[in-house]
Amino acid sequence: MHTDSLREDIKGLMPRAKDDLAEMVSFRSVHDPAQSPPEECDRMVDWLIEAFTETGLRDVQAHVTDDGSKAVTGFAEGPPDAPTVLLYFHHDVQPPLGDDAWDSPVWTLTERDGRWYGRGAADCKGNIAMHLTALRALGKDLPVNIKIIGEGSEEQGTGGLEAFVPKHADLLAADTILVCDAGNFAVGVPSLTTSLRGLANVVVTVRSLSSPMHSGMFGGAAPDALAALIAMLASLRDPAGNTTVRGLDATGVWPGVDYPPEQFRIDGNVLDGVDLLGDGRVSDMVWARPAVTVLGIDCPPVVGSSAAIQPEARARINLRVPPGMDAVRAQDALIEHLAAVAPWHVHVEFEREADGQPFTGTNNGPGYEAMLEAMRAAYGRDVVMQGQGGSIPLCNVFQETFPAAEIMLIGVEEPLCLIHAPNESVDPTEIENMAYVEAAFLRSYAERFAAAR
Repeated sequence: MHTDSLREDIKGLMPRAKDDLAEMVSFRSVHDPAQSPPEECDRMVDWLIEAFTETGLRDVQAHVTDDGSKAVTGFAEGPPDAPTVLLYFHHDVQPPLGDDAWDSPVWTLTERDGRWYGRGAADCKGNIAMHLTALRALGKDLPVNIKIIGEGSEEQGTGGLEAFVPKHADLLAADTILVCDAGNFAVGVPSLTTSLRGLANVVVTVRSLSSPMHSGMFGGAAPDALAALIAMLASLRDPAGNTTVRGLDATGVWPGVDYPPEQFRIDGNVLDGVDLLGDGRVSDMVWARPAVTVLGIDCPPVVGSSAAIQPEARARINLRVPPGMDAVRAQDALIEHLAAVAPWHVHVEFEREADGQPFTGTNNGPGYEAMLEAMRAAYGRDVVMQGQGGSIPLCNVFQETFPAAEIMLIGVEEPLCLIHAPNESVDPTEIENMAYVEAAFLRSYAERFAAAR
């Protein structure tokens, strides 16, 4: 199959890709029975089994994981002595965050201004459409062995697949793993995501009184737990917005593509006149340095509040940890910092809610070289290297379970997709081009793997 015919085959498959995505978006596959019927996740799994079986994969089946979600696996054999490529995706989605916030129906794929809208259209069902399109374009004569692993609870972070992978290492073992839950730096800009920040979550509780006290009778001398918490949280950033957790290096520099501030303002929905944070470049701040975010505070809401000094307040804090920094040590530093800056000898308690190590992907090897070649061919320009501020703990599990495998992050989720937000969408040209990337990669990788042996 020549490159030009491969591109034409994929272009001809795009109407089917749109139909596939429309069906997938219609499944309300939020893996949380409090928000969506479990039957919706089951319908999504049944659809995947049928769709991947139709492409030629064998033994496509579902496995119930430890958190009750279903993982989908399957395989197809390539030529003798061919390498094995594992294709990852997840088939659950984020909740819609309110139908009223959407400009079109959440669960109906809707075309508008050249983009396809709907929950999961990009994250991650757009990547499933990409996989299916690439496999259909290649047909039965696959150049490599193919395995798939589809996760059913990635958005909930309940760890079902993270526990499944080590227990089923023989089923999933591969020479290269494509984690397709990422995307390009921008539409039309071929990109490899080479690193992920880790995370360290802490819940801090501050207590100062045994009960609420009248602010008129006792205010001024009685220690206010909420005021103490506010002071502690304020110490986590300096006036420029740099993270200032004691003991953590916040001077890292990103060696890859720069992130233009004006583009970041657009991508990040930053209001006019509001400053960006930090004294580094945007790429340094979001990919190479620790970043602290207060995710939530337990305190009285404005409506219904009374003239009372608060005896207790609580906050949930997320610390993003860049590559090269240990997540557990960073969590220790965050706790030590908050304990040290707590005023008035208030009582402070900490809960270590979660931690996950940062990840650095493959940057050499036959798979890496084949991917660069395929991306250049698809987009006609050089590939950029980017980081990702978010965390995918499964990548570390893959790395620990299959230490010899090349692991790369690609996908259709560029910034305009607004993943996790209302009005999520995907640019269909990204599905088309990335399907070509994947198909061309599999062909090139087979050749490079054989030459490297």
